[in-house]
Amino acid sequence: MAAAVRTLVLGSVIALAAGSTTPAASATPPEPPRAVQWVALGDSYTAGVIQAAGDLTETPPDGCARTTDSYPEQIRRHLGPLVELRNASCGAATIANVHREQQELVLGRPMPPDGLDPDGPFAPVPPQIQALSEDTDLVTVGAGGNTLGFAEILFRCAELGKRSWVWASPCAAEFDADLDDRLAAVRADYDEMLDAIHAASPNAEVLTVGYPRVLPDSGWSCFFNNFLQFGSITPGDLTWARTQVLEPLNETLRQVTAEHDDTFIDPYAVGQGHSVCDNTGTQNWVDGILSTVIPPTFALVHPNARGHAATAALIEDRILFHTNNTDMTNR
Repeated sequence: MAAAVRTLVLGSVIALAAGSTTPAASATPPEPPRAVQWVALGDSYTAGVIQAAGDLTETPPDGCARTTDSYPEQIRRHLGPLVELRNASCGAATIANVHREQQELVLGRPMPPDGLDPDGPFAPVPPQIQALSEDTDLVTVGAGGNTLGFAEILFRCAELGKRSWVWASPCAAEFDADLDDRLAAVRADYDEMLDAIHAASPNAEVLTVGYPRVLPDSGWSCFFNNFLQFGSITPGDLTWARTQVLEPLNETLRQVTAEHDDTFIDPYAVGQGHSVCDNTGTQNWVDGILSTVIPPTFALVHPNARGHAATAALIEDRILFHTNNTDMTNR
């Protein structure tokens, strides 16, 4: 899609050039568009973190584990001078770490249980919102999963699955009662975060980024005790986690985004057939508990380079649309 937009833009430029017949027009080439001042905020699903999402970008490392194949860095490479990116995302960030609280838990890479980052321990990271200014044209923000406790829920599901029948759903039984409260907390904090982002960058367009299709349509399509997938999480709990945790989380982010008249970028919608359990190692856009890189390392259910590329394409289209149709500072 992004390639198609680039072709359309290039064609328009050529047509304009061909239609210019006066000497003045040919002697005065148009000024190149001003680079979009873009700030990327978010958690590990933005930063990249895992080895299947590339090498670390920061020198010296600050523990946020931003990687070369994360979607912000892929877009930076693809669009070149069209964008100037400040990537403030950080692995393990909550919504609060984006807009109001410094981040104390800064793990770097490798993540436990692979071991501790040899460059750690790391200093706390200031609230990511400090990267914004009145000159910011575009903000992307991908956060919410750590506030909800998505990883916590999945790891608890794996623990419970070890002691359960394969056809049971012990995790659903444990967490169902408090999911509404968790989602309400996400909603309130996300709303406060978007208010703060708009106050800090009043001229910027804000794109919120949802979570990809981590879980398959049916938990029975995963192999029980396969740690390239979800290990000992039972099929019933996998289906429950998709319908009662992941999808409601994305819907909450979508609703709050709409209330602020911002734009929701939806990697989940384009991820059909690319979950952890879909052709693991070739077509999956998210790695499971272990990664398919050689030698295997812990991925702890994070997008790989293919998954980040899919998200990058969605955001690139939005950037290219604006750079060729509107001034992003005049929304």
